[in-house]
Amino acid sequence: MEANENTPHHRAGTPRRRATVVGAGIAGLAAALRLHQQGWDVVVIERAPARRSSGYLVNLHGPGYAAAERLGLIPALTSRDIGFFTSVLVHADGREKFRIPAAVTEAAVGNRALSVFRGDLESALYDTVAELADIRFGSTVQAIAQTSEEVVVTLSDGTRLRTELLVGADGVHSRVRELAFGAEHEYFVDLGHVVGAFPLGTVPEHVPEGAGATFIGPGRTAAVMNLGPRRSSAFFTYRCPDPGAELALGAAAALDRAFGDLGGGVADALRQLSADPATAYFDSVGQIVMDRWSQGRVVLLGDAAWCVTVFAGYGAALALDGADRLGTAIAAHDDIPTALHTWETSLRPEVHKRQALARRGISRFAPPTRIHVWAGEMMLRAIQLPGIRGLVRRSIQRANN
Repeated sequence: MEANENTPHHRAGTPRRRATVVGAGIAGLAAALRLHQQGWDVVVIERAPARRSSGYLVNLHGPGYAAAERLGLIPALTSRDIGFFTSVLVHADGREKFRIPAAVTEAAVGNRALSVFRGDLESALYDTVAELADIRFGSTVQAIAQTSEEVVVTLSDGTRLRTELLVGADGVHSRVRELAFGAEHEYFVDLGHVVGAFPLGTVPEHVPEGAGATFIGPGRTAAVMNLGPRRSSAFFTYRCPDPGAELALGAAAALDRAFGDLGGGVADALRQLSADPATAYFDSVGQIVMDRWSQGRVVLLGDAAWCVTVFAGYGAALALDGADRLGTAIAAHDDIPTALHTWETSLRPEVHKRQALARRGISRFAPPTRIHVWAGEMMLRAIQLPGIRGLVRRSIQRANN
């Protein structure tokens, strides 16, 4: 079967360009919104049978905040903003080492910033896009064929979509990338770590209310946040020689093996995960490195194109910024390949910078030795000093420019 119109939003008498976006995550939904704002009809293809959400935090500041602002998301996100919270560094048994007040982070980052759960950001995007685009769940891309004028996308149910632009925003394990550019192993750079994150159904008993408790040890970090009912979550990452073997164990078994010796909030979180392991996001940590992100009328966006990883702390912001810039480039150029080349040229330096920051940031999340742990703690203690705080703020501002 063949679909010649992508959405029911075609205006009679006014030809509208057609785009297909694969992936209903942050990058895909942001691209769908931005293209709609430019007058495109959009279909969004998502392999999951229904919407999913995850419980870890994403931070929007600098270009990420500005992109959210231009996309019109700030009002919806402000109501979901958890704000700044106290960070507590803890010993292995959960006892407090020291804390960093919320005011310290707020002074360093500034007021043009939001901290939201990834699922809340996706919800804000979905609520905005759902009435503007045709979102199809439980569907995958089986084949792609393109000419100079269009891309024909064949879906798993046999439907064929004729589209002027195909955006692959389907994550680090992108099917669009595989079909249009080649196998994942050609582009995936394994960083030798795994990451797990999940929401907590009940608040952790051993973490102060309104705070996040973090244990940092050689090769691993565990963070548990107590931000109230339905707002609490846990995050884990650790170094491992064989990420594939860890993934084969599953989140509950692997994280228990890596962190089961810890007490306090970590033990609380692991018990909750054991009772409901399906809630976890659990994957290897790696970057996607490609010489180009587009081919003709097919373009990759977000983790499918670059995947800066959680070690950069900027993936969601870069997805929003990338989608916003993509819309701007397409609006400025009638020729799609030219627009995509212009977009990539403008964005690639930022991606390179963030990927490099992520690689350097590994030692912050998984310090190689106890000496590195101690040095990191000294740095965290130091940022509470007024002079150092100013240096941190200026460093953040430079990173966002």
